[in-house]
Amino acid sequence: MISTYRRALGLPGALAFSASGLVARLPISMVTLGIVLLVSTRTGSYSLAGSVSAAYLVPNAVCAVPLARLVDRRGQSRVLLPAVLVFGLGLSLMMTAVELGWPTPVPHLFAAVSGAAMPQIGSCVRARWSRIVPDKRLLQTAFAIEAVADETVFIVGPALVTLLATLLHPLAGLGCAVVAALAGTAALVAQKATEPPPSGAGHGGRQAGPIGWWVIGPLTACAFTLGILFGGAEVATVAFAEELGRKPLSGFLLGVWALGSLLAGLVVGAVRLRAGSAARFRWGLLSLALLMTPLPFVQSLWLMTVLLFLAGFAISPTLIASVAWVEETVPSSRITEGIAITTTGLAAGVAPGAAVVGVVIDAYGASVSYWVPAAAGFVGAAVAFTAWPWQRGRTAARPVAPSGSPG
Repeated sequence: MISTYRRALGLPGALAFSASGLVARLPISMVTLGIVLLVSTRTGSYSLAGSVSAAYLVPNAVCAVPLARLVDRRGQSRVLLPAVLVFGLGLSLMMTAVELGWPTPVPHLFAAVSGAAMPQIGSCVRARWSRIVPDKRLLQTAFAIEAVADETVFIVGPALVTLLATLLHPLAGLGCAVVAALAGTAALVAQKATEPPPSGAGHGGRQAGPIGWWVIGPLTACAFTLGILFGGAEVATVAFAEELGRKPLSGFLLGVWALGSLLAGLVVGAVRLRAGSAARFRWGLLSLALLMTPLPFVQSLWLMTVLLFLAGFAISPTLIASVAWVEETVPSSRITEGIAITTTGLAAGVAPGAAVVGVVIDAYGASVSYWVPAAAGFVGAAVAFTAWPWQRGRTAARPVAPSGSPG
């Protein structure tokens, strides 16, 4: 395992851009929670906090793919730095508006600006891996590294923003998110050697080519169901812990879930799997749905901890396979856009999943609400097993990179 990861991280520039990307995407797991903590503390209204958070999330989902497409065409260094500056400015103005009590919809407008400009760092880092990895079998390890980084973000980020906002100052958590985004993105774009060349006219002249919607479309639909599963399970877990009188332990439960995913990601990155990306994605998604099925029947906090830990083992392998499948399908000049499409599909499912689970909790209780993420997993698995019956054996027509460019 160590030698496999050493090979990947030993590639020129790999450790530096992967570490920079990890810091730069910490805000993914910090901003929405930080908004809720700040607004609810300053106004006492969770409905207002939820609406400001939604004002951030919706433009983020809408603008993610166009921004990723712009990165592919113009280059990471020309797009990411201006975008993160707008993100930081918008979030800072939102914080100021809440702190000074500016009326609605001023905080919502600033939150929307920030969400629209949030850079797609995860996609950009994976595009760099796709560019520098000479052996495509090693690319699985590279994507596993980023899956582990994602899980690290979702373990560290929520705990960090909560501690800073509750123990230091309500603004401190979001302030830390702004600093992480600016510092990490600046460090990433400073690394020119591993940056994929832009594909736009006058910037290398590579033809973009078709993006492969016969795969990307259904894959994005599956990602949407995964978003419902993740968003719903998070709310259900908080409500479950609260019903048992142990709400402060909800973060621990979710952290254990993420820890299981992180460990699975480490294992997947270290072994050589014979199954293709499509098969791994299908079976991974079905396994996740099956592992979520016992949760509605659990009444013990510690049994829930064990089952969430086990369910986490299906997350990273599924996500790693989905990214690998995208990388195999889309042209190299549109890799950032392709990954962003599926990740945006996942993000778009989080809010509906949380909302539906919230309704079920109010009507039937926390345990029953776990059927929502389980059902979403089975719907996604059904799509995964039925959407590509004629795609077997078909390979994506990826254009050959011009002479002199890696990959």
